[in-house]
Amino acid sequence: MTVVEAALSDSDVPFVSTASNFEKLRAVDPEIYDLTVAEVRRQATIVRLIPSENYTSAAVMQAMATPFCNKYSEGYPGKRYYEGNELVDAVEELCRSRACSLFGADHANVQPHSGSPANMAAYYALMKPGDKVLGMHLPSGGHLTHGWNVNFSGMLFEHAYYGYNEAQGVTGMDPETGMLNYDEIAEIARKFRPNVIFAGGTAYPRVWDFARFKAIAEEVGAYLVADIAHINGLIIGGVHPDPVPFADVVTSTTHKAIRGPRGGFILCKDREMKDNPDERLPARIDKAVFPTLQGGPHNNTIAALAVCFAEAARQEFRDYAHQVVANAKALAQALNNRGWKLVTGGTDNHLILVDVMTSRKIPGKPYARALYEAGLEANFNSIPNDPRKPFSPSGLRIGTPAVTSRGFKEPEMEMIASWMDRVAAACTKSGKDYLFDEKAIASIKGEVTELCTDSRFPVPGIDI
Repeated sequence: MTVVEAALSDSDVPFVSTASNFEKLRAVDPEIYDLTVAEVRRQATIVRLIPSENYTSAAVMQAMATPFCNKYSEGYPGKRYYEGNELVDAVEELCRSRACSLFGADHANVQPHSGSPANMAAYYALMKPGDKVLGMHLPSGGHLTHGWNVNFSGMLFEHAYYGYNEAQGVTGMDPETGMLNYDEIAEIARKFRPNVIFAGGTAYPRVWDFARFKAIAEEVGAYLVADIAHINGLIIGGVHPDPVPFADVVTSTTHKAIRGPRGGFILCKDREMKDNPDERLPARIDKAVFPTLQGGPHNNTIAALAVCFAEAARQEFRDYAHQVVANAKALAQALNNRGWKLVTGGTDNHLILVDVMTSRKIPGKPYARALYEAGLEANFNSIPNDPRKPFSPSGLRIGTPAVTSRGFKEPEMEMIASWMDRVAAACTKSGKDYLFDEKAIASIKGEVTELCTDSRFPVPGIDI
């Protein structure tokens, strides 16, 4: 039975009453309705540990379903190419104002459809094709859009990396601790002379020193772009340093730790451009988004993002951000106590990178699959200097934003570590394959489901 079939037929978990909100969908397209109900049930009855995922509130979801989705609005507030955008203008202005207020930025563009287009806009605003970009090595924890060779950023721009891979000669990270080595990064920048330096990544479990990156960028005459897609909510909550005082441009997704809709935004300073003192950076950013990369923005997403920013301005969100980090530290400690090897030895933020192969002699991919069968959703991930291929790497990436949104705290982190240990013990190697004890996995799944359906841990936006 496939995962989809199991979700559609699962009668062992409570019916999710949120599905009653989709009666029109049910009447028009029962197949999509059934899949929607199954996805609602799936999200409500598993422990979601992928650090780039979260739960939005009911208010954010409702904003995405507003009639703003019906309106086309190429351009910016007050400068549209279509009539009838006065209310769309008000929504976008409100969203931009809230973004600037939250992060202390001079300007915000909230139109990017996701994080990658936001990064692409930063490139087009600051660089010309063929210019140089220095970013974090993808297998060391970086992102595709930070200069990786199969991505537009590596195809259009000359690239160099910081991180650690002995075979590829990549430096800038301590091979023993997995920590960034800023002296080595500075030396790479001096030799490479990049036009833009990207600070940020997807699998680095420690604090980013944006002040040090800014000093490196200034020394070599580069712009600094901070990609905060993973840590946006932590910055708002005051549990991670803010890049806005240091970076020329800040890019981000709108989901993940900030608990918004799927989209992107860009923050920047109001400063003159190095290549044209008569042009300001905000204007260059806006032009890079529209008309260079996109046509009409997704107005319903912008409305939902405005709601997300309003929620993030509250004390409850600051408390949430602090608990995200507390939970990550507690989970890391619980895994350390059980003999798991963690990249950098622990975490300062919301994510943990586990060297599964060294810890339990299981590659990350089959272990992630076994965890999912047990109700624990994670993703396999490369680790620095990984000897294995990216599609079957040594590591596992886990994080605490989603489970913290449900109200999990330190005692639940201990339970998760115990389940992870038991899943690993249930895995055995048979030839080239890795098998798991179905009875043991089913037992763990039952315990996970019991926790997830406990009324103490409601799911934001989903009423069980």
